[in-house]
Amino acid sequence: MTIMGKFLQLPCRYSTYLNSFRRYVTVKKNYYDIVVIGGGVVGSASARELLQRYPHLKIAIVEKENRYACHQSGNNSGVIHAGIYYKPGSLKAKLCVQGLDLTYKYLDEKGIKYSKCGKLIVATQRSEVPRLLDLYERGLKNGVKDIQLLDNKEILEIEPNCKGIQAVWSPHTGIVSWAEVTNSYVEDFIKAGGKSYLNFEVTKFIEAEDGQYPVMIIDSKGSVIQAKYVLTCCGLHSDSVAVLTGCPEEPKIIPFRGEYLYVVPHKSNIAKANIYPVPDPRFPFLGVHLTPRIDGRVIVGPNAILAFCKEGYRWGDINLKELKDICSFSGFRKMAMKYAGFGVKEMMRSAIMPLQVMQIQRYIQNLTSADVEKGPAGVRAQAMAKDGTLIEDFVFDSKPGTGAIGSRVLHCRNAPSPGATSSLAIAKMIADKMKEEFKL
Repeated sequence: MTIMGKFLQLPCRYSTYLNSFRRYVTVKKNYYDIVVIGGGVVGSASARELLQRYPHLKIAIVEKENRYACHQSGNNSGVIHAGIYYKPGSLKAKLCVQGLDLTYKYLDEKGIKYSKCGKLIVATQRSEVPRLLDLYERGLKNGVKDIQLLDNKEILEIEPNCKGIQAVWSPHTGIVSWAEVTNSYVEDFIKAGGKSYLNFEVTKFIEAEDGQYPVMIIDSKGSVIQAKYVLTCCGLHSDSVAVLTGCPEEPKIIPFRGEYLYVVPHKSNIAKANIYPVPDPRFPFLGVHLTPRIDGRVIVGPNAILAFCKEGYRWGDINLKELKDICSFSGFRKMAMKYAGFGVKEMMRSAIMPLQVMQIQRYIQNLTSADVEKGPAGVRAQAMAKDGTLIEDFVFDSKPGTGAIGSRVLHCRNAPSPGATSSLAIAKMIADKMKEEFKL
């Protein structure tokens, strides 16, 4: 008989002690100094940064899906942005420019495939030139490297199929698979000793009696993790998760689906660089553009239409509860009234493929409807205020609710494009913020 077997034959009280010890050990496995909720590119980058900075801490990352980068981080155009569009002095501008350098350094270190293919922002009409020049000046103020103003002949030297009057050229804009990058961040985190939980959909936070680990995080199956501190990076669900901790609903997340078209394979040489229009300041999106992907395909898009649920990748994806919640939000109704004409046009482009192609023909004239086919779609988490204002900058807050929970949670409330490009820079900023607020 083994020593353990003999021990189990000891009087009942000793067996009781042993069982209590076993339960203690089992429970303590689910106790963490920090739990990061959300397995997208920002959440995984932040978990990685926190563990690198504080290797003595026990840190976990939880994701509701069965894999990482399942939503925004894995359903996007794959662009590495340079920082041209964003308001000088904004977090977007600062973190994108920082993130670009950090991203290329990381990709080189890890051997992840990318292409520094560049970007043209093209004015096709004289009325667009002043706005193009404003973008150029904005890029200079933001510290974007090596951007240039090009005339029509210089445009053709870079992209022979592109027609335009004038353009901004950003040579350091690139493309990569952000899903691959996200999974690489998670791999770094796990190798450093971090714990990964998939299929863990957070549905409730409860204040625990344990003063050392006061935040109980409960999933849809009743599983429990306890933490000293929590970081949420929940993208499309960032508002609803924040509400669970007692924080305000705003900024509210409104889901917009962006649908892409694939250029047919034999026309994939139509462009090597990203080609974008000059954005119209009357509307909140950048417009239909052409993007080469790291897998060799070329995509055209996206449009921008309301998704009928937060994970509404197709017209048939409808969640009546979420749709009612969207439509009852005063900010959405105000925004819908303001951009009603724009919204109708976007819906028509979704239903009628040639209308979307017409948008790209302004600068790629030899691309026809016969040269494209239905492509992928992504859903953008658009943060919105009650007055209908679209919140464009990154938002991080820890507006406390009641009790210990609200004071121990930091929320990433809004990290839209260029969130992926900025992910390593955002992670550093979040780690700094958590150190300051939680005295790590």
